[in-house]
Amino acid sequence: MWAGLYLIVLDAHHAHTCICVQVYAIGYMESQCSGNRFLSVQKIQLSPSMKRVFTFALALLGMVIFWALDLPLPFLFGPMLACLVAALAHAPLEGFGQVSIAARTILGVAVGASITPSLFDELPKMAASIMLIPFFIILIALVGVPFFRKVWGFDDKTAFYAAMPGGLQDMIIFGSEAGADPRTLSLIHGTRVLIIVTLAPLFLTVFYDAELTNPIGQPTSELPVHELLLMVLAAFVGWKGGERIGLFGASILGPMILTAALSLGDFIHSRPPREAILLAQFFLGCAIGVKFVGVTWSELRRVVAAGVAYVLVLAILAAGFTVIVTTLGLGRPVEAFLAFAPGGQAEMTVLAIVSGADLGFVITHHLTRIVLVIIGAPIAANLILRWSNRRG
Repeated sequence: MWAGLYLIVLDAHHAHTCICVQVYAIGYMESQCSGNRFLSVQKIQLSPSMKRVFTFALALLGMVIFWALDLPLPFLFGPMLACLVAALAHAPLEGFGQVSIAARTILGVAVGASITPSLFDELPKMAASIMLIPFFIILIALVGVPFFRKVWGFDDKTAFYAAMPGGLQDMIIFGSEAGADPRTLSLIHGTRVLIIVTLAPLFLTVFYDAELTNPIGQPTSELPVHELLLMVLAAFVGWKGGERIGLFGASILGPMILTAALSLGDFIHSRPPREAILLAQFFLGCAIGVKFVGVTWSELRRVVAAGVAYVLVLAILAAGFTVIVTTLGLGRPVEAFLAFAPGGQAEMTVLAIVSGADLGFVITHHLTRIVLVIIGAPIAANLILRWSNRRG
């Protein structure tokens, strides 16, 4: 039996050309026969709860390092990079489940609070650039599907859903139901979000002279208590109510819809407090990094590399549409860039907030893109596959 104290250590070793991290317990074992005690080292399996504690501590360390070095968006990029590196090293990480989803409701409330009567006055001005979204999606499909099929050898179904710039979870669900490889889809879309979230701030600061220091919200102490309670209620009811009726992206869209109603009804007059948005950034960064847990060297070379290469293709297409929008005077450069950057809705919300961009303009375009992809992707996939089968 084990006696004495345990020591948990991380042992990094090289196996199959991949750096792995294992957790061991070191202690004394007492022989029941002779009564002798000897040092024993045993590999241990952490419970999901312990893995989450380890993940949280690692993310917190990453955040502190980014904060100490005065790097941009420490609450987002610190946890994201720490969890990404640890995930690729096969460390025992675990996502935060419902806690991460709950954190996303904060961003939904932030978007909803930006929907004011003045936004509806701006909708006619946005109409021309919104009308470009369908052409943007079609062009992505025409380029992306052959890219994954011909260059990377994906099957038809996986290539189609990998190319679609929709919500990560929606594309995985629709693709799996259609017979695509869910693991490949998860890594492709996870890589897309990771690279875009990482590079977008660089583009904003270098090419658009944007400052990522815009106040993200007032401190909790400065907001009326009744508005804070309304935000919490809108977040919870919108999230759970949205899930109940099958609303896609319920954790963001549900709270957004209810908060928008409260904003338009003159009940809410500000975004969620600063502390809440920073908390959302923290768990969002963790979720992006943890997405790569269990990635093998083979997947890195083929699937993740394909995702990175595809982001370059998307960047060229998005840059082209950004130029069109700004040249025609349909939107300001920062808003146009964020509106057509095919990242996740939550991630683009964070970047729009910290850059001081018009949140209504950015999110209206992303919602349009996501809705069109969710509605149109299954129909288009079915038509394309039928056409391919006839040719075959």
